[in-house]
Amino acid sequence: MRANTLIMIVLAGVFGVLAVVLVNIWLAGQRNALANGVQASTVVVAAVPLKFGDALSADKLREIAWPAGAVPTGAFKTVKEAMAGDGARQALQTISANEPILATKITGAGQRATLSAVLGEGMKAVSIRVNDVLGVAGFVFPGDRVDVLLTRTVRDDQGSDKSFVDVLLQSVKVLAVDQVADESKENPQVVKAVTVEVSTKDAQKLTLAAGAGQLSLALRQAAGSKGEMNERVTLADLTGDTPDDVAKRQAELDRQAAEEAARKQADEKIDGLAKAVERVGSQIDQMSKVKPTVAPAPQPQEVVKEVVKYVQPEPPARATIGVFRGVKLETYDVPRQR
Repeated sequence: MRANTLIMIVLAGVFGVLAVVLVNIWLAGQRNALANGVQASTVVVAAVPLKFGDALSADKLREIAWPAGAVPTGAFKTVKEAMAGDGARQALQTISANEPILATKITGAGQRATLSAVLGEGMKAVSIRVNDVLGVAGFVFPGDRVDVLLTRTVRDDQGSDKSFVDVLLQSVKVLAVDQVADESKENPQVVKAVTVEVSTKDAQKLTLAAGAGQLSLALRQAAGSKGEMNERVTLADLTGDTPDDVAKRQAELDRQAAEEAARKQADEKIDGLAKAVERVGSQIDQMSKVKPTVAPAPQPQEVVKEVVKYVQPEPPARATIGVFRGVKLETYDVPRQR
């Protein structure tokens, strides 16, 4: 056996023994922690099942041991702490027995279990009018998530009506159906209104859409709160036509509309010509009814002849004469001889 192989075997054995020792030490520490571990804290839980609107009292709550490092956020350590404040607290949702009482699941001291207490920060409650069909046959309950659909019918430029459906809002939380906000309700019931939790802008959309068309609900999967891509659905989508079929049908409609417009324009031109001919005929009739008047004969006018006579201008009486004396010019004004 070579020396390198022997060294590798020895090192592998040493590391294997070291790993076993370290694992045994870690397992022993874990067993000791489990054996000697003591719950360092307590948490208040429901002693009996609570539903929406139930008032909290000392006989409906109890304290149980709880790991100190795993206390839920918003939990109460003692019953006295949970009951502190002026006035009783009420449950905002269904709380099962032995379920921790959290601050988000109950009202403040002296507050009532109303919709305003369950609204999120910056959210608004808006009611939508529905019926037994548009309200998903009564199977929408408080706490469900729904999509809000808007159905509209508009008139295009050619005067024909076109109907379509848009997804107005997605994954909207239902706060109440009619005047019931208890999430523990399980029996379907026909409702007339559904109250949903939306942002301020979405509340404006719902209010405007209520007068622009018909609103309906689409129930989502309990865990399906994520939005999805959607598109407008028109009457053409109901027939299963391909985009080419829709384009051909639309082109035919456009051609018919263009022919109708051209025919209408030609009719308007013919009507205009007929009216113009009628006006000319009426003017001719009016002119034929007027008696002609004879203009008086022109009177002879006296002819004036003009005579042009040429008059020879009279020459000037004096003249100017220039005489050079060396380089100097001297002028003299002398009488002109005749």
